[in-house]
Amino acid sequence: MADTNVIKLPVTEERGPATKRARPPQFDPEEEEQNRQKNVKRVAALGEKDGSVKLLEELVFGAEAELLHRLVEVRLPHTPCTSYCCLRVDMKHRYRRHLVRGEAESTMTKQKLQQRMREQFQKSMGGAPSWAESDENEEEEEDDLLRRTGNFVAFSDTLPSGIVRMKKCLHANSARPSEDRLTTVQFHPSAQVVMTAGLDQSVSLFQVDGKTNPKIQSIHLERFPVHKAQFSRDGETVIATSLKNKMFYLYDMMEGRVTPVHSVRGLNEARVKEFSVCPEGGALLLTGTNGYLHLLTLKTKEVVRSMKINGDVCGVAFSHDSGKVFINSEEGEVYVWDMRSSRCVNRFADDGCVKGTSIAASRNGQYLACGSQSGVVNIYSQEACLNSANPKPLKAVMNLLTSATSLTFNPTSEILAIASRAEDEAVRLVHLPSLSVFSNFPVSKRKFVYRASCLDFSPHSGFFSLANNKGHAPLFRLLHYKDF
Repeated sequence: MADTNVIKLPVTEERGPATKRARPPQFDPEEEEQNRQKNVKRVAALGEKDGSVKLLEELVFGAEAELLHRLVEVRLPHTPCTSYCCLRVDMKHRYRRHLVRGEAESTMTKQKLQQRMREQFQKSMGGAPSWAESDENEEEEEDDLLRRTGNFVAFSDTLPSGIVRMKKCLHANSARPSEDRLTTVQFHPSAQVVMTAGLDQSVSLFQVDGKTNPKIQSIHLERFPVHKAQFSRDGETVIATSLKNKMFYLYDMMEGRVTPVHSVRGLNEARVKEFSVCPEGGALLLTGTNGYLHLLTLKTKEVVRSMKINGDVCGVAFSHDSGKVFINSEEGEVYVWDMRSSRCVNRFADDGCVKGTSIAASRNGQYLACGSQSGVVNIYSQEACLNSANPKPLKAVMNLLTSATSLTFNPTSEILAIASRAEDEAVRLVHLPSLSVFSNFPVSKRKFVYRASCLDFSPHSGFFSLANNKGHAPLFRLLHYKDF
């Protein structure tokens, strides 16, 4: 059966700056497929036609008032009121016309618009979404979690060690499993949305409800197996790179527009593969060859600064204040660069490491984790790594027997997820306050995780997911955390 929410995009064509978008009167799968192949400039219109762009806009806008404030043109001329309830939105924009119920609603307050979007989303999903309804047969904690998705910090009680309370859910991408190995799973920074991407040349977005996880949108990038895809810091754009291609893609989710970036001014690299999104937004840190890192601005598509270390880069991680970046080299040395002055301010050897493979920093500024080819993951004090030439690990985690290829801290900095893509079921969760490994994950009578190549937690740690070699994104509910 044809996937009517998939947008196919050839890699050899570019969008023009002034594309006129027309909505087809009826949907004919074969005819639409021919049109897609003929003209990539109709990508946005196809996305709008099937309603997925509108659904995504509603999910993202409805997730938090602050994001709505950023994404919508708000102030009317000469409007003195500055409160959230008084700021008004122009409803004549083509992505908001479907929310208007009469000619008198040419403008609308933000508060009213957000409520209208919630109502429209519930209607499009056949009623109130599952996370907004109470089910007496489900655990009370799960219902409470899935009802509360606002943008606030979840101050939970201390996470117990030993056994992590979790519930296995339907795969995050069960509505559209990948036909090849998944390389990316990432939760949206503010909306109840998760993204997957992989070698089947697709990027997909799903609503996370823990029960059906319906698909929102899929885009197909022809002859472009996705090595890595990441949300921009504001959550409006997806950046996708491939394996052996200098070109990369930018997917504007609000406009439904996919833009190939064929060249970057000032970048002398044969390919763009590894990258990190800078915490301050608007920039990417590209991993080059021979120890180079390049700071790229998304606005101008040019390299504004480059840094170099000895040996090849195997991973980067930003400090909690975004001022420093930790760079792990394959030679087993960690470099600390100041992003503002572009100077190396510290350098140390990862204890006992022969070849480095990965690195991650906790959001609270307390921990730094370094992975190695032997499978050992060293956990350091981030402060010691900034100031000491010879920091000693707080803990050497030795539960992985093959290369530690993925490291991710949860948002509360209480859990470190570690994984090796070289072996089935090689995923562990580390309880950071006690520096001990949870004994009950993964535990199953049959294989479920398989080989994990990417790990992520939802914005407030309510969910944990991973991307595996079977094309699935297993999803788990962490019962300790009350918020998404």
